Order: sequence, then structure tokens, then C-alpha cells
Amino acid sequence: MMNKYRLMSPGPTPIPPEVSAAGALPIIHHRTPEFGEVFTRVNENLKRVFLTENDIFTYAASGTGAFEGAVQNLFSPGDKVLVVNNGNFGNRWVKMSQAFGLEVTELKYDWGQKADNDEVAEALSREPGIKAAMCTLSETSTGTVNDIEGFAKATENVLTIVDAVSGLGACTLRTDDWGVDVVVAGSQKALMTPPGLGMVSVNERAWKAHEDSRMPRYYFDWTAARKAYAKMPPQTPWTPAVSVIIQLDIALKQIIDEGIENVFERHTLLGRASREGIKGMGLSLFGPDEDLNSAVTAAWVPEGVDGKQLVRAMFQEHGIQVAGGQADMEGRIFRIGHCGYFDSYDIISTIAAAELALEGLGHPVELGKGVGAAQRVFARSGVTA
Repeated sequence: MMNKYRLMSPGPTPIPPEVSAAGALPIIHHRTPEFGEVFTRVNENLKRVFLTENDIFTYAASGTGAFEGAVQNLFSPGDKVLVVNNGNFGNRWVKMSQAFGLEVTELKYDWGQKADNDEVAEALSREPGIKAAMCTLSETSTGTVNDIEGFAKATENVLTIVDAVSGLGACTLRTDDWGVDVVVAGSQKALMTPPGLGMVSVNERAWKAHEDSRMPRYYFDWTAARKAYAKMPPQTPWTPAVSVIIQLDIALKQIIDEGIENVFERHTLLGRASREGIKGMGLSLFGPDEDLNSAVTAAWVPEGVDGKQLVRAMFQEHGIQVAGGQADMEGRIFRIGHCGYFDSYDIISTIAAAELALEGLGHPVELGKGVGAAQRVFARSGVTA
């Protein structure tokens, strides 16, 4: 039987057809008024998604590249930082900080566990020399979303840096209202754009730290970016990913048209339906059962089932591409992405495919029970598509 392919991974995520079509448009020169018009609109709409009036810089890079740029622009070798590590990406920021010669205080939690912001505040009070604190918004490897509003309060006396790569545009993040100094994101998740762009928002306190930083930098230098953005028309200091920025322009327009608060509500509903579907088919959630977890849903693979085989069966037999676990969770959990271009039927189809794949692998499951649980979430909400 022919299967329609459905990408249900935490990233890259599906992109709307209008965004795909924009990638086929003829290339335009990046130093022209025509591109400047697009770039200006992208910058302004990014601010509306980040919920900030701060500077935002966009690079031809992944979110990791933009995060590396933040380290280069904010610190000097030997500076002390606190890093919350409750998943694969928290662990990445520990390694990156160490690679650049920073002294890291690691606040480590079990995968799937949320950061305890009281412990964050206590750690900072014990070590007054810490310059900044880093935390993920949505830990993509586990689906767990940290309380960034509380994190920002706990870290108000140091620089607050947030990895929002899988969270921006899916999980509520109020950059200015919460006082987050630096936010890093990427194009390939809830921003509904192909991989290739990393962006960073920078407030005034972060600019002051930048002025004191002695870390070597060139491509990611915020000063160079700020000078280029101040030109008329605004531009990047180096060659940008022209086609991907044009695609991002279309995607951002769709987000703005939907309304960012409505986007947050949609993702909350998608996460809630995913979790109810998982529980309805008799599986256990990996991580808290909270509406905060609106970007990714992770579940334990049942005992006696090969997790890699489950992910493969969902794809090969049913056309649904979910993601397996990473690092120590490889083969033990699977992850359903729902950050970006997703609707209720994507979730229902994915839960149905999981039920069928589990039955095909010999695991006892009552077909339709998980699907029904997910459907009831949407039925109670009044959502029909």
C-alpha cells in the first residue's frame, strides 16, 4: 500500500507548501533594495515572534552556530557560567562552554526532569563570580520544557541565556517581559522553514557584556552585524542564505497572520492531545505531563519492544517519521514532534500509526484507544482541523 509521508520529528519539521514554493524563486542579489525589503520585514516579524524590541541577528548557521556566536560575543576565557543540563542539548552547552575555556558550574538533572529554579538561585548565590546562566526552553531530546519565566527571575543578577531552538514559536517565551538577555533559535522547527538559519536576540545588558568580551570572533561578531543592519537597506555583514531567508519571510507571515498567542494555544493543544494519545494506548510518558510541553512529546518504549524497530516500523509501514531517543535514551524512548506546521490530524495519524506498529511488533494494544483519547482532546476544544 502506498503511504503518504508525514514528518513528525522534532526537527526538521514540515514546511507549508507556500514556504516550499518560495525556495524555488529566482535568487536575488543580497545587496539590493529588493532583498533589503524582505530582510527588513523578516527582522521586524522575528521581533514579533521573539516578543522583543531587542536586536535580532540572523546567520547562515544552525542554532548551535548562533549559540557558539553568543559564547564568543559575551565572554572572555576563564569566565564562570552556570549551565542547566537536563538533556542532550543542555549537555551540548556544557561542552561548548568548556571548549571556549569557560569555567562551568553544571546543574545536572535526570533526562526528562525540569530544572529547579530554586536550585538555580542557590547555585548562583554559592558562587558569586558566575557571569551568566544558560538553559534550554524546550529540551528537544526529552520534550521537557523548562520554566523560563522562573529561570529568568532566579538569574536576574547575571546574564540569562536561553536556547529556544525547538521552543520559539511553540512554547510561550516573553523575552522582554521576562528579562531574558539572549535568546538563540533556529529556522527548522516551529518557524516552519528549512534548516540553515540561526538567530539570536541581544538586549542592552548583553551588549555591555559584549563590549567587555575578549573572546576571538569574526563571522559571528555582533558588532559587525549591528553595523551591517544599520545600513539602508539593512543587510548582513557576510553573504546570507538568501533563499532560506525568503522562505522564512513567508513562514513568519503565516505565524503573524495566525497570531502568536493563537500559535501558542495551538501548540498547547497539540501537546495535550499527543500526551493523552500516548497514555490512552497504555504507554508511559517520558517527562512531566504538563501543558508546558507543547513542542515535543516523548514516551517510553514498552518493555520487550525494540525502540529502533518501532520508529522504523512507523516509517516504513505507515509513512510516519518520528524520532528515537538520543544518547543514553537511544532505543528506550520515541519522540513525536509537533512544533510548527502541524494540525490535529497529524497527531491523530501518528497515534494511529504507533498503535498499528506496536501491534505489528507483538505488543498488546487496544487499537483505537489512543486515537480516541487524542480525538477527545480536540473534540472538547472545538477544534476541527
